[in-house]
Amino acid sequence: MINDLDYPGADPLIAAAQAIVPTLLALRDEADQFEIPVVYVNDNFGQWHSERSRLVEHCRRPQAPARRVVEALAPRDGDYFVIKPQFSGFYATNLQVLLPKLGVDRLVLVGQAADICVLFTAADAHMRDYGLWAPSNAVAGEDDQRTAWALEILKNSMNARIDPASPGALAAWAQRPA
Repeated sequence: MINDLDYPGADPLIAAAQAIVPTLLALRDEADQFEIPVVYVNDNFGQWHSERSRLVEHCRRPQAPARRVVEALAPRDGDYFVIKPQFSGFYATNLQVLLPKLGVDRLVLVGQAADICVLFTAADAHMRDYGLWAPSNAVAGEDDQRTAWALEILKNSMNARIDPASPGALAAWAQRPA
């Protein structure tokens, strides 16, 4: 979600991202309540010398189209932050080392773009035997039809839950048997 979305044609994705901010904040609050780790997996935007604070500040600059989304959802000191060079959060990142260290056996995948980054990360997570939930009201895409298509692939091909996030749903997901 930490992306300036500064490219031609990004308006639909910006609107979709803004629409899911309240759901993401509620999920993050519930994760905090139950001591569930929050991990940001973020593009580097081709800034190969970058790190967390530089990326966040880049996306918060006054002219950044998605600045409001970034300001609402900026990572906090206790959140984990993984920078990815490609679409999947697992490709060439330390995520595959971090998650076992945290004792994670299931993932809640949220964010943008549902039909690219969320889908590719879910595929890699599925191949690593993680249980998956991609709440339909917590993923955004440039096109509603493609977002629905991606969620259906997650559900039908990866056995992922795609039901919407609601109060208490994260705690129930975290407490169920793996």
